[in-house]
Amino acid sequence: MESPNGEDVASNLLKAQSHIWNHIFNFINSMSLKCVVDLGIPDIIHNYGKPMSLSKLISSLPTHPSKSPYIYRLMRIMTHSGFFSQQSVTDNELQIEYMLTDVSRLLLKNNPMSVTSIVHAMLSPIMTNPWHQMSTWLKNEDSSAFETTHGRYFWDYAAHDPIFNRLFNESMASDGRLVSDLLIDKCKGVFHGLESLVDVAGGTGTMAKALAKSFPQMECVVFDLPHVVDGLQGSHNLSYVGGDMFQEIPQAHAILLKWILHDWNDEECIKILKKCKESLKNKGKDEKVIIIEMVLDNEKEKVNESIETQLFFDMLMMILVAGKERNKREWINLISSAGFTDYKITPILGLRSIIEIYP
Repeated sequence: MESPNGEDVASNLLKAQSHIWNHIFNFINSMSLKCVVDLGIPDIIHNYGKPMSLSKLISSLPTHPSKSPYIYRLMRIMTHSGFFSQQSVTDNELQIEYMLTDVSRLLLKNNPMSVTSIVHAMLSPIMTNPWHQMSTWLKNEDSSAFETTHGRYFWDYAAHDPIFNRLFNESMASDGRLVSDLLIDKCKGVFHGLESLVDVAGGTGTMAKALAKSFPQMECVVFDLPHVVDGLQGSHNLSYVGGDMFQEIPQAHAILLKWILHDWNDEECIKILKKCKESLKNKGKDEKVIIIEMVLDNEKEKVNESIETQLFFDMLMMILVAGKERNKREWINLISSAGFTDYKITPILGLRSIIEIYP
């Protein structure tokens, strides 16, 4: 059957159905990934030291013997999704050999850049259950679907749940390790000549530690909520300070905000930025606030997958903390509304950019 303009109606209908199915079952990729990480499959293949056959993999897993036939199917979808590559020696599926990809190497537990903690944090029921309440949240006055689900703001929940707080902080630290290496390698000039820096909401200090090591003449302060920095030890040019960024931020020549402002709405961001401006020591041309965030209309990021990732994060911020990702125009509005006079946006960190703003 064809439509008046010559299109195959039945074919289009089936494509539409397939499109819907793929979105309905998108969660299967996420949960299969979580399973692979829970079972330690990337580490098992890595430790084997060469392409690993399915039969060898099965014998190395802590799974029940009755579940052995299912491992091939798990590896098949993970290979399709780019987490593993494979080579087939024979037609026997047990002899298919699996190898790591650049993606699965980021799932190795001993990899300094490992993102396994992010997998555990973001796919925990605490983080996934709010998505089931999105439509309910849109009908009520709660600030986020997380609040609708758990009865607390996200940050308040973390403060009262030590296990979740540690899991979340570990996930942020793992991202900090990856970004700090790239930042110091590609963007040293951003920090050149700075005498002091405050990493606002810097968590356990992963980013600040890397900066303190690379710039030993720069005094670094990790500033976060008291329950986050409690008990953490600094070094000769690194210290930890507890407090509230909405009240007062320690003074420094530069203020670092890595993946912070997307947690907050525009009014709250302006308050944070104003506090940052107040804390700049000399408020001259050499002082600045350094923001690491996504810029949605980044001209260098036109790959569909990259755009989708940015939109995923925008929805994540909406559901968890009532925050948002922003485009260039929205960033400029925030910067000017907070009283800053100039800015520079450098799209150099993949999905994220460095935004330098000057008083």
